[in-house]
Amino acid sequence: MIDHGEVFTPPGLVNDMLDLVAHECERIDSRFLEPACGNGNFLTEVLRRKLKSVDKQHARNRQRWERDAVLAASSLYGIDLLADNVVECQQRLLQIVALAHDERFGEALPEEAVRVLAFILARNIVQGDALSYQADDGTPIVFSEWSPINGWLVKRRDFAYKHLLDHAHHAATPLFSDLGKDVFVPEPVRDFPPCHYLKLPDAEGDHERP
Repeated sequence: MIDHGEVFTPPGLVNDMLDLVAHECERIDSRFLEPACGNGNFLTEVLRRKLKSVDKQHARNRQRWERDAVLAASSLYGIDLLADNVVECQQRLLQIVALAHDERFGEALPEEAVRVLAFILARNIVQGDALSYQADDGTPIVFSEWSPINGWLVKRRDFAYKHLLDHAHHAATPLFSDLGKDVFVPEPVRDFPPCHYLKLPDAEGDHERP
């Protein structure tokens, strides 16, 4: 811990900071990136808040609850230098969804949902250096965007982390705008056809390059 300068933010401070963006934490589709995520203190609390929104919307519909819980987890991204932190963060996020499902419906999260969650979290929570934009193997960090389409379908597109940040630092055109202004649309490094959200792991080899 000393060698890497790790400082884990205590839960009280995490909640105080997230309260400043409480509305975004309650949106199932709002995306969060923690560039030094540690074992996930921030991301796990964001997920808990998102799952409260899922509960409100789908308390009596298990299938829709499971879909939106997967989408909530898919909106969270993290980078950390240490492999054990990355693994623990992934496991904590998965366990939070599994526990919430058990508390809501009195039974275990279905294996299909566990499988797709593990796949998504393996792509969203990565080992690497956020400052150099490189993964632990020296390749560029790439994140997947998971966009729901027509109910049960999800569209996956992969983007280079460096490309997104370089634009944010230097470009005059914003990535996002609520005011109808022109926005920058990043070019994906991989583009996948839409598929049922539970089939996302199976679509890994079926992609189209833009």
